[in-house]
Amino acid sequence: MPPLIFWGYELSEETELFLGEELAGVTRPGRYLGIEVNAYRKPFRSADVTCVLVYPDAYEIGMSHLGLSILYEEINERDDAMADRAYLPWVDMQESLERRGIRLFGLESRVPLGEFDLVGITLQHELTYANVARVLGLAGIPLTAAERGEGVPLVIGGGPGAFNPEPVAELFDLLVLGEGEEVLHELIDAVKGWKSTERRERGALLRACAAIPGVYVPSLYSVHYRPDGAIESIEAERGAPMPVRKRRLTDLDRWRHPRRPVIPLVEPVHDRCSLEIFRGCTRGCRFCQAGMIYRPVRERAEESLRAWAWELVENTGCDEISLSSLNSADYTRILSLSGGLASEMGEKHVAVSLPSLRTDTFSVELAARLRRVKRTGLTFAPEVASPRLRATVNKVVSDEDLLSAVSAAYREGWRKIKLYFMVGLPGESEEDVEEICALVRRIMREGAHGGPAKGLRLSVSVSTFVPKSHTPLQWARQMSLPEITRRHFILKDGLRMRGVNLRWHTREMSYLEGVLSRGDRRLLPAVLAASRQGCLDSWSEFFSWERWLGALEAAGLDPSWYVERERPRSETLPWDHLHAGVDRDFLWEEYEKAVRGETTPDCRFSECSECGACSPPRAQLRLAGEAAP
Repeated sequence: MPPLIFWGYELSEETELFLGEELAGVTRPGRYLGIEVNAYRKPFRSADVTCVLVYPDAYEIGMSHLGLSILYEEINERDDAMADRAYLPWVDMQESLERRGIRLFGLESRVPLGEFDLVGITLQHELTYANVARVLGLAGIPLTAAERGEGVPLVIGGGPGAFNPEPVAELFDLLVLGEGEEVLHELIDAVKGWKSTERRERGALLRACAAIPGVYVPSLYSVHYRPDGAIESIEAERGAPMPVRKRRLTDLDRWRHPRRPVIPLVEPVHDRCSLEIFRGCTRGCRFCQAGMIYRPVRERAEESLRAWAWELVENTGCDEISLSSLNSADYTRILSLSGGLASEMGEKHVAVSLPSLRTDTFSVELAARLRRVKRTGLTFAPEVASPRLRATVNKVVSDEDLLSAVSAAYREGWRKIKLYFMVGLPGESEEDVEEICALVRRIMREGAHGGPAKGLRLSVSVSTFVPKSHTPLQWARQMSLPEITRRHFILKDGLRMRGVNLRWHTREMSYLEGVLSRGDRRLLPAVLAASRQGCLDSWSEFFSWERWLGALEAAGLDPSWYVERERPRSETLPWDHLHAGVDRDFLWEEYEKAVRGETTPDCRFSECSECGACSPPRAQLRLAGEAAP
């Protein structure tokens, strides 16, 4: 029987049989077909450098990730490189792969991941760390960089998790800090040049990659610990940068991807096209990692965005364009952009939406202008209800602001509104939590401009504060499980009212997130043990706190040591050798201001706060026009 040729790669008889026999027996087989509209499907053997981009979670989660879509197009537009995609298979497909002895392969090429030159893995959040090890295991790639020899692909990490990848750093040959569009091409060029040499020494390639700004090679750094468990020092080998500084783009209008996003075969969690209108945020919420690591603000030109939006519609047939950013209402020409797009696209029955809104009436009025085609939901994130805690986290919003916003939404016809709150913040008391209940009751009582809001439905979603690296609150303690449990009971008792639906994030998941978010390299054995035991932590049905506790105990680690203690300024943090653009001194000053209850104004509308993201001050701040009202 002649071999089956699939896009330039000879499938083995085993793989051919597997595809024919197993797909019909797994849930949502569309996850594994790789025949989506706009998929490139470049022949594997035609490229000098082959890459596979992996999102270590289910297909429908990964297909909603904008970053992977951007890099996929960037690579495939090169003549000398190709990019395929892969996702963590669902549990039934994992079992099928292992039972049949088939290695995890790229969706489009059907080539096993171990055959590629580069395997790029997104670290979007800490609860996928065990998934990363699972992906490597399914692919048959040695788990740690130290175990990999010649002929094994470079395993590259990127995304927000790269700013403290230490719990899984040794799984990666290198990681990219910051925005990957430029550095990705530099890495491909480095690999291409290395492949053309007669003597391919893996260590030489890694050292060459470490010389690329924004690239972190964990094997070139050693960590030393004190007897009490804290880090004594982090040392870099000669020639390795110290610290590694993030990469960022200065002119976003030069980088306009994706233009032809792949259309999923299985409905993704966010079923819309994303139009990224700007990057960065200077609101300065002290708990928000994204608001720190993506600074400074860089806006795209309105004219470029309009042309791009039409390109997305023409290439995908989508019925909704989302104006995406960390806070889309802050775009300086948002009225002109959104109004123009809504008017033009409404004629084609394409909705324009804003996924993130400020808690004010301007945002509601803006959302109302965009509902020409369909009414999208409204979500506000007041985070806290106590004026004291608002100052702590630098969230400049009042009860009246929220009440006015809800009243405006009610007048405009919205009857279902989602509110995000957070518990467990530094200095929070049980009385602060009770103020959330009081505020929600007031909204239900006065939500219709001073009168009862008949038919109003509030979805109250509560998360637990988790200190994140490179934020002012990175030194703060996270509350224990009993403390958070008590807060949840206060909310449950206080929000027993008609029209209010209360949900909270699983306490133990948040606790584990806290362990991993500020963890160090000693956590890797626990991550590997949890992965072997089948932990799929971002999915509640597969999350097991008991298994994680066992894995941590076996590694000789106490999770409370990572979570429940406040760090002194003098302590070396696991990520201190990685620079996210904002200076450590600025973060500490913000932490002290949080303790004192002092706020810091947004530097876009006030004087420069000298955070370090711009050098010289305000030099990298790029706005599209005059500030919105």
